Amino acid sequence: MVTFIGPKQAKKVLITSALPYVNNFPHLGTLIGCVLSADVFSRYCKLKKYDSLYVCGTDEHGTATETKAIEEGVTPQEICDKYFKIHTDIYKWFNIEFDIWGRTSTKEHEKISQEIFLQIYKNGYIQEKIVEQLFCKACDKFLADRFVEGECPYCNFEDARGDQCDNCQKLLNAIDLINPRCKLCNSLPEKRTSEHLFLDLEKLQNKLVHWSEKQKDEGYWTDNAATTTQKWIKQGLKPRAISRDLKWGVNIPLEKYKNKVFYVWFDAPIGYISITAKARPDWKDWWQNPDVKLFQFMAKDNIPFHTIMFPATLLATKDNWTLLHHINSTEYLNYETGKFSKSRSEGVFGDDAMETGIPADAWRYYLLAARPENSDTTFTWKDFQEKLNNELVANFANLVNRTVVFISKFFEGEVFKITNKELDSTKKAKEIEELYEQVKLRKALQEIMSLSRQGNKYFQDKAPWKSLKENPEECKNTLANLYNFVKDLSIIIWPYLPKTSEEIWNQLGIEKQYWKDIGKDIGDKSIGTSKLLFAKLEDKEVKEFQEKFKGESDGKAKKKVKKTPTTSSISTEEKQDIFSGLQLKVAEIVEVRPHPKADKLLIMQIDIGEEKPRQLVAGLKAWYKPDDLKGKKLIVISNLQPAKLRGEKSDGMLLAASIEGDKDVGILYAQASENGSLVYTEKTKSQVFDKSKKELKKLTIEEFSKLHLESKVNMAWFDGDELKTDAESIKVDKDIEGSIH
Repeated sequence: MVTFIGPKQAKKVLITSALPYVNNFPHLGTLIGCVLSADVFSRYCKLKKYDSLYVCGTDEHGTATETKAIEEGVTPQEICDKYFKIHTDIYKWFNIEFDIWGRTSTKEHEKISQEIFLQIYKNGYIQEKIVEQLFCKACDKFLADRFVEGECPYCNFEDARGDQCDNCQKLLNAIDLINPRCKLCNSLPEKRTSEHLFLDLEKLQNKLVHWSEKQKDEGYWTDNAATTTQKWIKQGLKPRAISRDLKWGVNIPLEKYKNKVFYVWFDAPIGYISITAKARPDWKDWWQNPDVKLFQFMAKDNIPFHTIMFPATLLATKDNWTLLHHINSTEYLNYETGKFSKSRSEGVFGDDAMETGIPADAWRYYLLAARPENSDTTFTWKDFQEKLNNELVANFANLVNRTVVFISKFFEGEVFKITNKELDSTKKAKEIEELYEQVKLRKALQEIMSLSRQGNKYFQDKAPWKSLKENPEECKNTLANLYNFVKDLSIIIWPYLPKTSEEIWNQLGIEKQYWKDIGKDIGDKSIGTSKLLFAKLEDKEVKEFQEKFKGESDGKAKKKVKKTPTTSSISTEEKQDIFSGLQLKVAEIVEVRPHPKADKLLIMQIDIGEEKPRQLVAGLKAWYKPDDLKGKKLIVISNLQPAKLRGEKSDGMLLAASIEGDKDVGILYAQASENGSLVYTEKTKSQVFDKSKKELKKLTIEEFSKLHLESKVNMAWFDGDELKTDAESIKVDKDIEGSIH
């Protein structure tokens, strides 16, 4: 059994946040997914006086930068300079305390990236391949994915990008677009061949497997990181392109490829090293030192780049680089009306938060309390209001304020030594310390607020307003206990609410505190002036913010929700009973073929965790190719009465979301779950598992139609709750707001 090594056991702790990209403003999801989470952990390390270093910076290369520069009519460097300042200002306002904050468009970055590449090239881990690409004769250049638009080969959306279709969300290859056009000049490009460089991940697979199997336990990787990495490795690693036909980026230091640059995924992670090297002459003490433990923070989309690509790059050099120790990867934070979009004014971005009048620490509190650790979560203004008013104001800030005000009013601001210790924070502090060490940030904050409630209860139980007259000495002791308790609480919560803790220290009349100061009696002090830490968020303000950030119509027709039989006449208990009678399971498609007698149907063999595969017939042919479905893990009703569809038996029904009139259809999936896993909601979990132990009756389509399942923000919902398995939330593979059937 491999033992987890936390920061306490490390001699040096190196912390990075995924480098934010510079083609837009950071939104709330960007903040919680990387820089804010890493900041909390870094501040904890500082409280403990660990030898730690927090490194971050902007990722400035790639097609998106060139595209943004063309849109704004400036050079890529000017775009980078503009957004570097925007990001810097926003993170400063949010009290993000980097030890090193840099960027990748520097000479140091180019030098180190090229040196690492040449070492890999020398060691034989680079392949050269001829690939087919689109070439624009009018622009006289090969077109990167983002410089191509055309008709999606899957859904026929006319404005699909070369890398992804915004309508059906499919990942694309630019050469597969129907009627492609150059985004720069609108002319028709032609197919040409171009020679490119590839990192030979296949040759590195054994090294990566050996390293990752040990590291995921020793480094206590988050579940989504371990699962994603295992999935990539299980599928077999293939050589991955590291060169692109662009001008903006790090030039490849080979004569044959002098007009190409590195693919941004290759050079961006090297930015952690180059940013450190530019700031500190002792950078090798951090990046080439076996005593250093590297903790990396990011959202789930960055996982393979940090558990596969970047480690493979460093391993291929055969030098002793500091490799990933702990990866802390979140799911996504969505906005209540849909996806964050600056162009549509939808959702709260960093600069928007700065203009609301709500202090940065209130935003920090909410984002960390709602941190999407196990599944995607959604920011709503009502939830923000509830957490701010009922937790931060009514619990935490209330305890601080009533303690300081009471001492100021009745003891002329003087605090005495504790004569009888009645309110102890050290036991709970030890539990919270362990959560910090394991980087369980949301749970640690929950326990901190529990500690705060303990202080409020003590205040109420002791009723110092009574003992003030009846027993003044007891009252002094009560306030001395509360004073020291608030001091301890402010230390423990400092990583989350740094400015608030520092304000509390001012009010308590003390200097900066560290973890070692928890539990120490610092009475016989004169306190400072009391101030309210936070104000409540009123209903009127919530409505104003909802209206302001709900997004503007972009002129496109709104997608309509397909109408299904309503459940308004069914009680909640009855709905939950019907739902739990559905045996929804995860099923992997092992074989797919067209139905020989029906144009719209596909015949599938599915593995539902039973002895033999089942056969399923589904009307997906208009939206999915058979090869796109093979290996997908769908959600099926496993206890539906079998039926024959055009002569073929269908034993079950898969679930999919659709827009009115079936104009588009998106399947439900759970790729990280085991075949046969049960699907449930939090409210129905116990019923679902209880009924799964019995032989359930076969249901009809009519019985299923009594329920209204819906798709929203790429998630599946029933009665206001997410559908999930033990491993993950159920997702919809297209951005469809509609019914699930």
